[in-house]
Amino acid sequence: MKQSYSIEQVRSKFPALNRLDAEKPVIYFDGPGGTQMAEHAIESMYRYITNGMANLHGTFYTSVDTDKVMDEARQAVADLLGCAANEVAFGANMTTLAFSIARSLTSFIEKGDEIVVTELDHRANVDPWLTLARDKGAIVKYIELDEKSYTLKMDQLDEVITSRTKLVAVGLSSNVTGTVTDVSAIVQRAKEVNSLVVIDGVHAVPHLPIDFYELGCDILLCSAYKFFGPHVGLAVIEQSLFEKLQVYKLEPAPVNTPYKLETGTQNHEGIAAVIGAITFIEELGHGESRRERILSGMSFIEKYENELSNDIENFLSNLSEVQLYRAPTGRRTPTFAFTIKDQNSREVTEWLAKKYNMCVADGDFYASTMAEKFNVYASSGWIRIGLAPYNTIEEVQLFKKGLQAFIEQHKKNAIV
Repeated sequence: MKQSYSIEQVRSKFPALNRLDAEKPVIYFDGPGGTQMAEHAIESMYRYITNGMANLHGTFYTSVDTDKVMDEARQAVADLLGCAANEVAFGANMTTLAFSIARSLTSFIEKGDEIVVTELDHRANVDPWLTLARDKGAIVKYIELDEKSYTLKMDQLDEVITSRTKLVAVGLSSNVTGTVTDVSAIVQRAKEVNSLVVIDGVHAVPHLPIDFYELGCDILLCSAYKFFGPHVGLAVIEQSLFEKLQVYKLEPAPVNTPYKLETGTQNHEGIAAVIGAITFIEELGHGESRRERILSGMSFIEKYENELSNDIENFLSNLSEVQLYRAPTGRRTPTFAFTIKDQNSREVTEWLAKKYNMCVADGDFYASTMAEKFNVYASSGWIRIGLAPYNTIEEVQLFKKGLQAFIEQHKKNAIV
């Protein structure tokens, strides 16, 4: 079955794209901070709310229906991420889940053990493990960043990951540089020393096909609001490890997986919307099973986003005033962080917002270790443009026009 990517059809699935500010359309270039919600997700949430909400495990229909929604959502996530449904846990967000899991791993870590994190990661995949290390007296080690290639220094793995390493945390893709890390070497080295591996997939899942078992990690974390859904966090935990986790929980609460990690009443309407977000991806693709259709849909998304990315990368790379923080080669997500010489990054994003209705972000994006290494705080952080499947060639051209106009205006002001 031959199928092509229709940007018009994709855009029709996102009601937020109809918003007008000052009678001009809003251009959403803030996908790395959170995508807009797909119509299927909105409809799934609305359907659950209007059909009668309830808590779990009751005998009455609304409770039974809620159980079914939770089960369906777990299976949808399993098909998205290539895992088993009973390995999927929901939470408030990725950060909250990471701290909860870190606390539950205290029995796995002893004083003098080593925990490894990276200099490339978002702090949500660093600080929970630093907290665990602090509480248990473990030693923290870093896989360093290569400041020229914006990738991790893989040649250091044998020295950083040792027989004393008990946990390694690494991001699959940077929400700043777009670097897609080849985690296979890290996972392989970690498994050689019997270490657990935690992968942050928050920025990768909206752009790349994911297979939990193929990755070989023990824990995978992501967030639905980054892939066209609601503010719901997701954790995939390998079943045998999940069963061993000593989670902090209420005495009568379930002790079996996957419920043991889900403290309190979950955001059922949000979890219902997760199903719709995954349906959006599924309907882009083709195949006999939902998993096959999701993988096909993600392939279409990646190919389309790469086409737009090439245009942006060529543009930014050829501006003498711009410092682009992006790996020159390799697989990358459509995310571009940069600074402009002698310009405050927030003033640039304000310009783009005011003049062109563009949602372009600025700051450190919680990648503060990298921000410090590159001293971008001197310019109030990076400027970041990130693409989503609903962005268009015309929007990219307008971004180029707007940024060029900003640079030219400030050149004139400098001369005056």
